[in-house]
Amino acid sequence: MLSVILAGGQGTRLRPLTSNQPKPMISVANRPLMEHIVDLLREHGFKECVVTLQFLPTIIANHFGDGSDWEVNMNYVTEESPLGTAGSVRNAMHLLNETFVIVSGDALTDIDLTECLKFHKSKDAMVTIVLKSVENPLEFGIVVTDEDGRILRFLEKPSWGEVFSDTINTGIYVMEPEVLSYIPDGEPYDFSHDLFPQLLEKGFPLYGYVSEGYWCDVGNIEQYISVHKDILDGKAKVNIQGHRSEQGVWVGDGVNIDDGVNLRGPILLGNHVTVEEGASLREYTVLGDNVVVKNSSFLHRAVIQDNTYIGPSCHLRGCVVGGNCDIKAGVRIEEGSVVGNGCLIGENSLVAHDVNIFPFKTVDSRATVNNSIIWESRGMRSVCGKRGVSGLINIDITPELAVRLGMAFGSSLPLNSQVVSSRDYSRAARILKRAIMTGLNSTGIHIQDLEVNAVPVNRFTIISHQCGGGVDVRTSADDAQSVEIRFFTEEGIDIDLNAQRKIERILSRGDFRRAFFNEIGEIIFPPRAVETYVRALIESIDVNAASLSEAKIILDYGYGASSLILPAILGHLNLDVMSLNAFVNERHQVLSRAEQKESLGRLGEMVTSFNADAGFMFDSACETIYFVDEKGKVVSPLDLLLLMVNLAAKQSQGGKIVVPVNLPDVVEAIAKEHGCEIIRCGLSKGKIMEAAQNGGVIFAGGVDGGFIFPEFLPAYDAMSGFVKIVEFTSAFSNNVSSLLESIPVYHLKKREIIASWEYKGIIMREILESHQDENLETIDGVKIIFDSNNWILILPDPEEPKIHLYAEGKSDKECDRLLDEYSSQVKKVMA
Repeated sequence: MLSVILAGGQGTRLRPLTSNQPKPMISVANRPLMEHIVDLLREHGFKECVVTLQFLPTIIANHFGDGSDWEVNMNYVTEESPLGTAGSVRNAMHLLNETFVIVSGDALTDIDLTECLKFHKSKDAMVTIVLKSVENPLEFGIVVTDEDGRILRFLEKPSWGEVFSDTINTGIYVMEPEVLSYIPDGEPYDFSHDLFPQLLEKGFPLYGYVSEGYWCDVGNIEQYISVHKDILDGKAKVNIQGHRSEQGVWVGDGVNIDDGVNLRGPILLGNHVTVEEGASLREYTVLGDNVVVKNSSFLHRAVIQDNTYIGPSCHLRGCVVGGNCDIKAGVRIEEGSVVGNGCLIGENSLVAHDVNIFPFKTVDSRATVNNSIIWESRGMRSVCGKRGVSGLINIDITPELAVRLGMAFGSSLPLNSQVVSSRDYSRAARILKRAIMTGLNSTGIHIQDLEVNAVPVNRFTIISHQCGGGVDVRTSADDAQSVEIRFFTEEGIDIDLNAQRKIERILSRGDFRRAFFNEIGEIIFPPRAVETYVRALIESIDVNAASLSEAKIILDYGYGASSLILPAILGHLNLDVMSLNAFVNERHQVLSRAEQKESLGRLGEMVTSFNADAGFMFDSACETIYFVDEKGKVVSPLDLLLLMVNLAAKQSQGGKIVVPVNLPDVVEAIAKEHGCEIIRCGLSKGKIMEAAQNGGVIFAGGVDGGFIFPEFLPAYDAMSGFVKIVEFTSAFSNNVSSLLESIPVYHLKKREIIASWEYKGIIMREILESHQDENLETIDGVKIIFDSNNWILILPDPEEPKIHLYAEGKSDKECDRLLDEYSSQVKKVMA
């Protein structure tokens, strides 16, 4: 008997599983879906098969060949362009000269085709449509029949008000060859939409056969996971390869399961599967051939396809992982998520629920993926992060996204506001800034464009020109392939969380303001912006004191924008300066950690070689500063901050100093000695900038080399930090190493613990409740204070699935004891 298998569909709703393979070839119970169809046809005597192909046809043809391995004879007909269900069968008309059955190659069924054929013959029908009663017929074509089974009407994907029957079209047909003459040749034509209504109108005998067998259109990921459950529960009678134990565990050949593995059936293990001690495989888990599950991993309702590696301590629930994937240790993949073929998921990553990662993507270690990764190389948990909007150029951050970001930022500001824009020297920053400017102009925002410039000049211009905000685009400090887009407020500081959420809300909804033709913004190039900044900076310091130092300084501009500005400042100071890398260079403006370490080492060598008093290196944005003392020693960012607190307090003899909550308590002693008060704030750059705006603050700084002198600019500024260090050290001593040695000894250590997002809130609540009777601070995270110079800070990371622990103690040993104790408490909560 003759059959037709429709195997040309792309299966777009099943992507990313069908991104690089046709839908009939997706694995169901460790076999291509179409193999189950071929088995069914053979069992009912349909050994002559015509297969219609269109999407990636060679994959199917190469797999099945002539069909002899399945004891059938296969012929293939390929469409050059999609012809629809009826058009594809019409394309094979020359092979169909007798009654034939049509079965979709992308649905799973065990319907009795023999009975269908008998019914068709008994009714002398031209077409018999196999029907199935379902609970929710909204997504299918409804067929209404009379008592004899004759079809009265069709209704494609009805609303509930149009539901007159629960019998739906399964896409399985028994058909006479003369039907094909009613299908036009070489053009798209569909059975349900086109052919059947035409035949019904002409009065031809069309019948519906209601089957009691199993049928599932594997149309989406939810149905894909559900069909495996039905197979393992025995609802779908298909050929499962392997041997079934009494506990409902199907085991293939060469399976290696260590002692201590927790198996709870029904589950299916393919050939040559390895499961290590401590792993737990719960109900409805399916492992393909050659899958490895390492120790302590947990899988529940997870479908893992062939040749995939699951590392230690992974947690996979209700998800699908394609073939040839590498899932590293500690990965968590949530409900409804799909990882395509050939992906690498880095250690301790979190793939949130309902995320699709398309084939051959890489997720970095400890990344959190809350959005599907399609064209991107990775996903972003939210658009804005602690570094603004960041990602790979032309992959994560595209010109299209940049235009929309500009429109979203502009829509959050009043009409006719002015925004200051700047960028670094890279071509990537140039095209993205232009795109953002286009978006801003389209919402009625005017732009004061500083072109290539340093971030502090942007911030200063916002304040001096009374603008509504600013935007800066430049290459990421950590990766030359990535870019960062940062938005500033009218005070020149980074936008806060509420403003970020407003921009994200406008962006996600597309609620952009559309300016009328006469409201579109213009672009202005403000004259002498750098000169204005330099003049204001010089006026903010004691030039006479700074000039008295006559210090010999070595400056490493780091190929950044500071080389365009700082020489004008140096002209006002009596310094002997040797400059390094004093030009902008697209190839070198971002240094890797290794290159940065090498540059600092080289800077230290030059300081000692030339008997200089100090060495400075600036980042490309000119926001943070690295410092080398006269002995050539690189000063750590924490020690440099304590030094700056000491110098600022000694200079002012009163006032407030803002520092992060994780600084050692010696900072209070340093400030108190000179009549200053320490104000603790959150660790982020934005929190430090916000706190620096409070009245009476003379200095603020972070442990990342960023310093703020609010009287001049309430934001990070490496150039003002440099001139202030020169001023302070000339007033007290040019011997910086002696000043560093005067800083009291402290013991501070840090540790990180991986913690999934859903645990973070629970962890913090448990810690807070269990220590509520102790001396607590909740400025940022939970800080438990036991005594002076003796505390622990538990702080959830805002962007990564981890918890930070900071401990200060009387000794390093005491710090380690605190970190061990509270690490155990955090892990206990997660357990």
